[in-house]
Amino acid sequence: MSSGLPASAGRSYSTGGKGVTDGRRLLDQDRLDPIGVVVRPHQGDLETGETIAWGSVNASPVYLDAASAAPLHPVARQALLAALDDGWADPQRLYTQARRARQLLDAAREAAAATLGVRPDELSFTPSGTAAAHSAVLGGLSGRRRTGSGLVHSAIEHSAVLHAAERHVAGGGTATSVPVDRTGRIDLDAWSAAVGASGTALAALIAASHEVGTVQPVAEAGAACATAGVPLYVDAAQVVGHVPVPAGWSVLTASAHKWGGPPGVGVLVVRKGTRWESPWPVDERESGRTPGVVNLPAVVAAAASLRAAAADADARAARLARLVDRIRARVATDVPDVEVVGDPEHRLPHLVTFSCLYVDGEALLHALDRRGFAVSSGSSCTSSTLRPSHVLAAMGVLSHGNVRVSLHQDTTEADVERFLTELPGIVTALRAEAGVVGL
Repeated sequence: MSSGLPASAGRSYSTGGKGVTDGRRLLDQDRLDPIGVVVRPHQGDLETGETIAWGSVNASPVYLDAASAAPLHPVARQALLAALDDGWADPQRLYTQARRARQLLDAAREAAAATLGVRPDELSFTPSGTAAAHSAVLGGLSGRRRTGSGLVHSAIEHSAVLHAAERHVAGGGTATSVPVDRTGRIDLDAWSAAVGASGTALAALIAASHEVGTVQPVAEAGAACATAGVPLYVDAAQVVGHVPVPAGWSVLTASAHKWGGPPGVGVLVVRKGTRWESPWPVDERESGRTPGVVNLPAVVAAAASLRAAAADADARAARLARLVDRIRARVATDVPDVEVVGDPEHRLPHLVTFSCLYVDGEALLHALDRRGFAVSSGSSCTSSTLRPSHVLAAMGVLSHGNVRVSLHQDTTEADVERFLTELPGIVTALRAEAGVVGL
């Protein structure tokens, strides 16, 4: 059984010397041999201290929540360790150590830009994907305030975008939410009408749902925006490093820990010619788009892992899509009263969501965790609020007993088979505890 760790766990490696002072060499994928990370999982409950039995004897925990955070890519770890030696100085200064740091920052920007197919001067690094989303929305609106104060977004945007929209409305602006169908795809007619309305300054559309995996018709939505003369911001957090980034956008954001980079690194891309004005106090760093010093070692690791993830994205997507197909089919046949949600065709290759009637979602997650499976329920970003997912509510689908399974590069067929074998019994047991039997 897989432990969710790289297959090369425990292998020694060398960076060719203590310090790597050439940023381009550090980010040269051909010189970064994948290495492993030996992690001994905590064997006790973090709250009670009780020993956790990971399912069957000798079974390892299986991580199935890559949509929240993918395991750190081996290339990211190696780049991070190397950059800690040479990436600690302020890249803005003129002395030797600063110039070394600047080399790393420039190389990271060039590598990330090349992978995304954009110009290096269009790309900035931010402290997180959330910070990038806030900047994208508020900066896009600020840059076009003479045009109007209208924001258009889908009903299933990430909470970071919705929070920015709430702030915009609180400041006197307007926000129009475009509905989606039961598969989670936007109503293109409603979208076109909304972006074409007078005073619309910015449109925001998530490239693929972080909760149900539905891929949006970004090209068509972008064409409607172009006709109306409205820039389109695309939240690409779930597609970058996994599937090709759709065309037709003016502003784009992504988050490193979604593709196997370290947490705490976001990407903000503003196309040349797009009116965008930083909503934060003016800062000379990152082209004035992000205040403060970037976490350079993490940025280098993010760029290196992005290139590595993109290089084998097609093969990985094909393999994971077959596993997701198996989950979609088996859950529907093996678990009574379950609804597999999301678009069955236009979807991410590595993510599947389903809802089980007569089962409490939190209880199901805890039961799966006790058996060694790490999954998510509803929105990973709002689960602590104990409110139903706004995405599932907007789709009009069952939200009770919701489970999101998202796979990563180290997920194996055996991991998926074990999950599918144990899930029906877990659901049956929880229903029996609730007094629901005979299904």
